[in-house]
Amino acid sequence: MHRGKGMKFVGDSRVPAEKEPNIPKDYSEYPGKTEAFWPNFLLREWMVGAVFLIGFLVLTVAHPAPLESIADPTETGYIPLPDWYFLFLYQLLKYEFASGPYTVIGAVVLPGIAFGALLLAPWLDGGRERRPYKRPIGSALMLLGVISIIFLTWESVDQHDWEAAAQQGAIEDEVEVDESAAGYEIYQTQDSCIGCHGGDMQGGAAGPNIFQSDYDTDEVIDIIQNGIGEMPAGQFDGSDEELETLAAFIANDGQDPENGEGGGDEDAEGNEEENTEGNEEEAEGEEENE
Repeated sequence: MHRGKGMKFVGDSRVPAEKEPNIPKDYSEYPGKTEAFWPNFLLREWMVGAVFLIGFLVLTVAHPAPLESIADPTETGYIPLPDWYFLFLYQLLKYEFASGPYTVIGAVVLPGIAFGALLLAPWLDGGRERRPYKRPIGSALMLLGVISIIFLTWESVDQHDWEAAAQQGAIEDEVEVDESAAGYEIYQTQDSCIGCHGGDMQGGAAGPNIFQSDYDTDEVIDIIQNGIGEMPAGQFDGSDEELETLAAFIANDGQDPENGEGGGDEDAEGNEEENTEGNEEEAEGEEENE
């Protein structure tokens, strides 16, 4: 018999001879178990998403993101703090074995081993049991990872100086300094002062805003001569007259005391004198009335 002789092609019974219209399935056959994706399911998902989106927008308006002062790349004393979900990695870099010359270990090696072990857990423990105690390898790796993250996060929160962080990031109104005053010209000659408090006297790498505290002239002179806190003594390079001029300028909130501007000692003394004179006049008036 030759090839194909005596055979008859009848076609594939799986292919319909006539094309039928694409009629959607009647979901009434499965009451309460299924529904059409469009528009029932998709419309409900859109509604739920819109509610969450509106709630999120209301939350951002009611509790805006906490902003800090403008970043200063020259400020080396700033204490950084990452978001809460990175605090465990931040704490890891504080230990001796993972910091300094071993930063690569704390930043790459240890996190790589930890996350790699979690990724390989399904292949390291390929059992079909769903109970955790019957899958010791996978359960042990997961518990070890969770406990480590919780412990390192707690240590980071506990060791962080939150008060200092709040002060360093506080937004303060800049003081308009009178650059034509003699005190400002004297300050510009003091390299040690500029190195800590900045050229604009608004704070720098190691020193706060000079006008942050309310000191009078004598207190400013004492601080400059003897230091305060981490500020060393004997940093001023100038005469006593220049020191007094600079101290009066600082005590007067960056304004020339001779112009009568700012909140310096002269205004306070003038107010005290006026109050004293007013009290004396009132006392004399009462005596005359009696």
